[in-house]
Amino acid sequence: MPLTVHQNRAPTLVDFGWQMAYRLGFPMARVVWWLRQNDHEGALVALYVGQRLLLLRSSYRNAWNFPGGTVRHGETPEAAALRELAEEIGLPACQLRLAGTVCGRWDGRRDRVHLFELRLDELPMLRLDNREIIGAQLVAPNELPDMKLTGPVAAYLSTRV
Repeated sequence: MPLTVHQNRAPTLVDFGWQMAYRLGFPMARVVWWLRQNDHEGALVALYVGQRLLLLRSSYRNAWNFPGGTVRHGETPEAAALRELAEEIGLPACQLRLAGTVCGRWDGRRDRVHLFELRLDELPMLRLDNREIIGAQLVAPNELPDMKLTGPVAAYLSTRV
């Protein structure tokens, strides 16, 4: 059974407003990306605590994802992964290991996603923003096949089996 990771604060009305903006904006962005045939570069972190993986629930997706996001212009994939760890879950800078790159067509655009791994003995207190990221859980490998996962996470896991 997945272990739910508790947040350090309850969502506020402002948080709910941001969640609604994400829920409305993301589908519109996907249409724009599809129409413009955008290419995207991202970075995700497979964060292991023992044998379990940390998965995040965003306010605008119904699939679980790793911490991560877009690689900004002039930013290295590792710098993007570290920035996203801090923004999404409040994790300070740490030593990441490059695990590879996956490519696919996800969210209406061609995507190249750099994957990093981080292994911890115990999970520090997470600081979810309650806006973009609204949930987190630690999941055992045998529970992953029953979960709805984003394309890049599924692609990463397929290389690990």
